[in-house]
This record gives sequence, structure tokens and C-alpha cells, in this order.
Amino acid sequence: MKLGIDGLKFPDARKLGPLGILTKAHDAGLSGVFFRTILDLSPTLDTGELRRAQDTADEYGMYLEAGLGKVNPYALPETPEIRAIGDGDTVLGFRRMMEASATIDCRELWVATASHKPYPGRFAYDRFRSDISWTDQLIAIEKLLMKLAPIARDLGIHLNLETHEEITSFELVRLVEAVGPDVTGITFDTANVLQRAEHPVWAAKRVAPYVRQTHIKDAGLFRDPEGLLFQMRPNGGGMVNLEHILPILADANPDVNLSLEIRQVPSNPARPSPTRSLISIHDPHWIDGHPDLTAEELLAFMHLVQQFEQRLESGEIPTHAAYGAAPFGVEEAWNYITESVQYVQDAAATTGVALTTAAGAL
Repeated sequence: MKLGIDGLKFPDARKLGPLGILTKAHDAGLSGVFFRTILDLSPTLDTGELRRAQDTADEYGMYLEAGLGKVNPYALPETPEIRAIGDGDTVLGFRRMMEASATIDCRELWVATASHKPYPGRFAYDRFRSDISWTDQLIAIEKLLMKLAPIARDLGIHLNLETHEEITSFELVRLVEAVGPDVTGITFDTANVLQRAEHPVWAAKRVAPYVRQTHIKDAGLFRDPEGLLFQMRPNGGGMVNLEHILPILADANPDVNLSLEIRQVPSNPARPSPTRSLISIHDPHWIDGHPDLTAEELLAFMHLVQQFEQRLESGEIPTHAAYGAAPFGVEEAWNYITESVQYVQDAAATTGVALTTAAGAL
């Protein structure tokens, strides 16, 4: 396993550009970069730009991963660049992105099913849209993936669905098995599953046979009158225990890359406004919307919440309000990375999981 980082939230990502991110990540001792879409490497899919990115990664001995974007037809209007790169033809846009990825041998491609919205409660998640049911969205996702499957098969590509905020690990496994694990897989985000009240270790066991990319992330959950508040924390500072998860992933795919996903630096670091992600577990609509969630897993999940609360009460970690109110700029982001890297390295060493990092020091 190699330990790298997600490029979207990399400190000063826009200023650095893809080559700068690769260089800065290498200098920091990280072994690769996961760019969200191939368009992040070249908005026009210019072959020269793509090859320069791959050559830079090869020179540093780093992995380079990328993605395509959303594969939910009801969410595609939120990412018009996919249709635009196909001159108005959405499937052609996907094809061109996939073919461009294949030219630089980037064949494990991230995809996701929706995005988090700045709305209250359950309406922050497309799972609870009132204009289209989640069941109908899942059907549309599967149909689109079926259209993309022959292209992926011809190119030797996997479309790796993320355990994103709005979708459950149960649903992802069913999608992979329906479309075919020869062309689809899973990008396992270790913390997002908390937003669906899934125990991260239980979720890891479900998805492990299909995991081909990762977002190594941590978060805490805080009780609220309306449910639980989700807040990202450095790895080791939340509820995701990698000492239990890394061996599960390593047993299934010892070569999978571990890409840290960090908290993004806000536009005004002195006044950060963390998203108030609310898990509305007291809402009957929320409960009804999770038919796969068993009482046993929900009990295990709530036990995790209690264990995290004990750490809060002891003063080991800051409260939701204190952490959210503290300034978070580039320096704090690098501290976040350093803390996360150390935790992942310690977890790997403790469990005997082989972990590779690039030359350099954080």
C-alpha cells in the first residue's frame, strides 16, 4: 500500500496546479495524488498536459489517480463540464474522459452519485430529494453505468463508486454486482459511511472485495437535539479506527492506494464555517430511508458515538464548537496532514500492514 493524498483539498491546490501539487506532495513524503477528475489534470484533455502530469508522477515514483465525476443523471446538471467535454453528448463526454485517462494508464477512476448540499437536515442529501425518489435515482445510476460499462471494458478501466455521503455501502455493493466487478469497483471513504449510520469496520468488511481506491478520512459525531452532527477531524482524532480497517483492506487488495482526504481550507481561514452536516437519526423519514441498516449495526454505531463522547469528556479532543471556531488556514492544514500521516503510519506498523511512503519528511 502507498500513502498519498486527495488533490482537491490539498493546501493551495488552485495556486499550485496539478504539477505543483505532485511536487509539493512528493516533497512532503507522500507517495501519490488522487485527482478528482481527469479534467483537473487538463480541462481540455490535452494529451501533452496529461502526459506531463503522468511523467512528473513517474519521475517521483508516485501513483497518480483520477476520476470522472457524478454518474447520477439527476445530479449531472451540477457538473456541466462532463457534457461540455462531449460537445453536448454526455456519454461521449464520459468516453472522451475515459479514453484520455487510458492514454496515461490511469485506469482506476473515481465516480460518485451526488454531492452534499447546504440545506438543513436530511435535505442536504440527494437521498431525500422530494422531486425524485432515491430508488429511482439508483435505477438511473445503474442504467448510466450500464451504458459506460462497454467503454470501460474495452479500455480496461474500473469506475469506482465512492461511499459518498448520500449512498450506503449496501447499495454500492449491489450496484457493483449488477453492473459487473470487471468494470466497476468502490472508492472507500472511511468516514462518509458514518453519515449513513454505518459502522466503519462493518462497512469495510462489506465493500473490501470491491475496493480499488480510497479516501482515508476521519470524523467525529456530536449529539444534537435533531440527531448527530458530523465534523471532519485529522485521522486518529475521530471515530474511524484504522487499526481495524487497514488489515481488512490489505487482505482484499494489498496494492490499493491510501489517499488522505483532509479538511479544506476555507476562503476566510480566520472565520471558518464548517458545514453543519446533520444525521437526522430521530426523523422517521430518515429511518425509513435506510432499510438495510440492522438494529445490530445501529447499536454498534451508537457505541462508537459513546466512545467518542468519552474522549470529549476527558478533554483528549476538542469539542465541536471549539474545533469549528478555531482558525484553519494553510499552516493548520499541513498540521492536519502531518497528524493524519503519523496516525496512518502507526496503525499500519501496529497491524503489520506494509505501507510505502515517498522519500522526504513532513
